[in-house]
Amino acid sequence: MKDLTIGNHQFNWQSRTFLMGILNVTPDSFSDGGKFNHIETALKHAQKMISEGADIVDIGGQSTRPNASQVTLEEELERVIPVISRLRQLSNIPISIDTTRAIVAEKAIAIGADIVNDISGATFDEEMLPTVAKLNVPIILMHIRGNPKTMQNLTDYQDLIAEINQFFEERINQAIALGIKKEYIILDPGLGFAKNHQQNLEILRNIKQIKKLDFPVLIGTSRKSFIGTILNKENPLERIWGTAATCSYAITQGANILRVHDVKEMYDVAKVTDAISY
Repeated sequence: MKDLTIGNHQFNWQSRTFLMGILNVTPDSFSDGGKFNHIETALKHAQKMISEGADIVDIGGQSTRPNASQVTLEEELERVIPVISRLRQLSNIPISIDTTRAIVAEKAIAIGADIVNDISGATFDEEMLPTVAKLNVPIILMHIRGNPKTMQNLTDYQDLIAEINQFFEERINQAIALGIKKEYIILDPGLGFAKNHQQNLEILRNIKQIKKLDFPVLIGTSRKSFIGTILNKENPLERIWGTAATCSYAITQGANILRVHDVKEMYDVAKVTDAISY
């Protein structure tokens, strides 16, 4: 598993865990919808996450919560492009664009983004992998079934981890065949995306099985409903310490990147867990 370099930022996967701070510039994301969908509030929050220890800022203009409707291409671009452009002027932090559309990815990279984060594993838009290959940037491939409107009805697996790995192998092979460098591929098993409560826990227990594919693994548990189920907490904002438990455990199982809302708290969690684990 090769290290990754983005600008002057080194991602040495054997050295520590890296934090991806979530910046949803949407009115309807499940836990922070509407909080950062104006450019000044978005930039202020991005700078706050950077000061708290984020290694990557992940900017998305399309909610992927269960039952979310897809916004138009124009609306997605209007949400993300100005924020990426302004943030790039303010900081050299690696920026990922959270999108399933190749056109959005291309325009975002052109004005300063560094990574494409595709929750569909580049299956929603057949132009995504060729576009990423042409742009010569890293891509995060996430496992999903269906789409945000249908995914919660598609949780019937014969062998969850084997099927996730089979999906990844197919996407990895296609990406490499199209010219994407192996060290530019990061895998996300997609907790909460066509996974029920028990399946999310099964993924966490089996991160090492996914790591056998020899790619960095991103884990995104932040404030998710399965944590709320365990804690009996409906409000996502009350799931920070439940999230902390999943993050710490994920690190012990080999997670390389944690995608989180609460950077300050998870920075401390990762720092201490890394001190024990590395």
